[in-house]
Amino acid sequence: MHIGKSRIIAVQAPLPLGLVLGQDTTTSTPILTTIDEVSPDSNGEIAQIKQGDIVRAVTACQTTMETPTWQLLAGGIGQPKTKRFIYSVDGRPLEEVLDAVGSNRMDVGGRDVWLVLERID
Repeated sequence: MHIGKSRIIAVQAPLPLGLVLGQDTTTSTPILTTIDEVSPDSNGEIAQIKQGDIVRAVTACQTTMETPTWQLLAGGIGQPKTKRFIYSVDGRPLEEVLDAVGSNRMDVGGRDVWLVLERID
């Protein structure tokens, strides 16, 4: 548990980020996802992500089937559409957080991943 000043920052970087994420499930309530390692010369280092940062949210993508009413009436199945959104990672299992980060590969626009981080000063 930390006591002191912190600040919230938002960074963007392309995949792969070159980060190792981790969680300490023994002390935190809710479970916090942290940056355990930043690879040298990685996209994460270029974006100034620091070891010890707490991950609060990331962009994620999800594919759904969009079916206009006229297509349903004609017997159609619809068309896949990828939606991008902010995913809060507080209290989420590490596997879900990793899946959320990796889902950005589905972004048809190829946009950078956004991470909302808490940095302890």
